[in-house]
Amino acid sequence: MPKLKTHRAAAKRYKVTASGKIMKRQAGIGHLLQHKSASRKRRIFKMVGVSESHVALVSKELPYKKYSR
Repeated sequence: MPKLKTHRAAAKRYKVTASGKIMKRQAGIGHLLQHKSASRKRRIFKMVGVSESHVALVSKELPYKKYSR
């Protein structure tokens, strides 16, 4: 079997924690921040876990990252 290639865009967007969860940044923090409340901005600046329905898709793009299902 040949080596699998890591999808480089996915490697930059997703991080795997020590416990094996796949984390991503939330959408909506790129621009137009002046009308959003401070509490909303604090909430969306944090990393969140990838939904269960997307874990299999993301894990195929990151073949050498250790993750738990």
